Amino acid sequence: MTEVPGLVLPSYYLYYQSPVKIVQTPDGGARVWRLSIDSGGWHEKNDIFVEITLGVGGDIFRRSAEDFVQEVEAFRAHHLRGDGPIFALYETVRSIELLADAEARHETPKEQALIRGIRQRTFVMFEEQLRAAGDPGADPDIARAA
Repeated sequence: MTEVPGLVLPSYYLYYQSPVKIVQTPDGGARVWRLSIDSGGWHEKNDIFVEITLGVGGDIFRRSAEDFVQEVEAFRAHHLRGDGPIFALYETVRSIELLADAEARHETPKEQALIRGIRQRTFVMFEEQLRAAGDPGADPDIARAA
C-alpha cells in the first residue's frame, strides 16, 4: 500500500473538509485514519488511500503536521459539544473568533498565536483521552512534534 513514489509517512490531509492521516504500520504498510464527525475519534478508512495519495488537488489537500493539528481541532470544536476543560478551551477560541467577527476584523497576530496554542493543547488533551479509551488511531505526539 505504501508503493507511492514520494510518499513520506506519516502524511496529513484534508479530504473533502475532513482531516485524514496516513501512518506507517509496523510491517511497513500504511493505515488511513479519518476523523469522525460524531466522536472526534479516528476511523480506519483504508479504502480512500489511492484516492488521497494519487488524487491530491480538488477537494484533497496535503497539510503539514502543525496545520493538521489546527484543522483537526477546528473540526472538533465545530462539530462536537460537551463539557470539561477541552470544551471550555474550544469556547475560548470561539469567543476570540466571535469578537473579531463582531468588530469586522481579522484576528490580531496575538489572537492568532493564542488560538494556535490553545488548539495545539486541546489536540494533545483530546488525543490522550482517545488513547486512554483504546482508540488505535490516537496520536498526541503529532502536536508535540509540530
